[in-house]
Amino acid sequence: MEALTNGPTLVIDGCAVATVDAAGTEYRSGHAVVHGTRIGAVGPGPAPVRDVPRIDGRGCLLTPGLVNTHHHLYQWITRGLAADNTLFEWLTTLYPIWVGIDEEALRVAATGALSALARTGCTTTSDHHYVFPRAGGDLLGAEISAAAEVGLRFHPCRGSMDLGASSGGLPPDDVVEPLDAILAASVDAITRWHDPSFDSMLRIALAPCSPFSVTGDLMRQSAVLAREYGVGLHTHLAETVDELDFCAATFGCTPAEYMEQLGWLGPDVWFAHAVHLDDAAITSIARSRTGVAHCPTSNGRLGAGIARTAALLVAGAPVGLGVDGAASNESSSMIEEPRNALLYARAVGGPRSMSVRTALELATIGGARVLGREAEIGSIAPGKLADLALWRLDGPAHAGIDDPVAALILGSPPPLAAVIVNGREVVRDNEVRTVDERAVGLRVARAQRDLVAKAR
Repeated sequence: MEALTNGPTLVIDGCAVATVDAAGTEYRSGHAVVHGTRIGAVGPGPAPVRDVPRIDGRGCLLTPGLVNTHHHLYQWITRGLAADNTLFEWLTTLYPIWVGIDEEALRVAATGALSALARTGCTTTSDHHYVFPRAGGDLLGAEISAAAEVGLRFHPCRGSMDLGASSGGLPPDDVVEPLDAILAASVDAITRWHDPSFDSMLRIALAPCSPFSVTGDLMRQSAVLAREYGVGLHTHLAETVDELDFCAATFGCTPAEYMEQLGWLGPDVWFAHAVHLDDAAITSIARSRTGVAHCPTSNGRLGAGIARTAALLVAGAPVGLGVDGAASNESSSMIEEPRNALLYARAVGGPRSMSVRTALELATIGGARVLGREAEIGSIAPGKLADLALWRLDGPAHAGIDDPVAALILGSPPPLAAVIVNGREVVRDNEVRTVDERAVGLRVARAQRDLVAKAR
């Protein structure tokens, strides 16, 4: 970690603290001190600092900010559609609507989705944007602008599809791109925006969409390109039984075996969903330190199945959590994901298959590890970046629950006293302070109506 170069700028005092550090350090009453963009100190009792702005944390629990490892921000303006369909049915219903996405619609959708994430304790989010209509404009730039306005740490993935319906893929031809154009756009995204610095607010990854919407050539060449430029790789994998059947019929193997053939295993890769993995897949993913973005709420919403999260953790695979696209998880609430991960794991594996603290780890340091940022975010420790969530647990819904971590994970989503990203307050007293939420809501409603009307 880099050394601190400035003095205290904010104190959070009097709160319970779950640091989620390697030792699992917690304080029933403690403090954290922020120095600019970094955490300067954390410990028990009152902060030994005076004459510094402070947040009264009494009745609250301080945790690291939550890390969202998989999302589709553009879907914020297509929520509630195809609500009772399977994944493939859902996609074929929504693709004709998504063809109408343009730069302004995406900026509105992303602002709404990112504001919602901030209100649920999220400080870092990835996004997998793979729909690039020909007349859409600068779509990746639009969501990057939205993330800067809302104030979240952002890992946008330049997604892609080159296997349209006429060639045996699932997406309509209107939203697929030629291979050369995808590779050129990928290089442009990296050179324009990727920031590898310690305190980076913006990092790019490359993300061909899925085995049923991209060619093997695109997967291979994207991997070569990403490794040449030192950026991450991301894709959907093994989300549904339909995908298993598609890979068996098309490639003669499982989705995980197909990824290994393409060179898509390693610590620079993370897979979204990974629901339908056999023992061999879990072993290869763990051995290669490939990450998994577990999306329990979306998997339940689409009836995709229950991921073998406990088995992945036992094997040593990096696992984080994701809300997935808002059209398959209308709440897109990051704090609901650790609770649902725990409940799903226990439903199939018994009460000891996941603890409340493991669930919190998945949402924090687990996600940081998946995104390659465990040295910078995901736990509360001196020298790490000041990404923090302060949860109010003294209201009637949580008062009397003795263990604050259990209250956070098992109780209803609590209000936020504050969310701090890179040392800056983004949420205070359960309100996003960086944007006008009411105005954003009105713009979202209008964008949704306009987009759906285009498809009629």
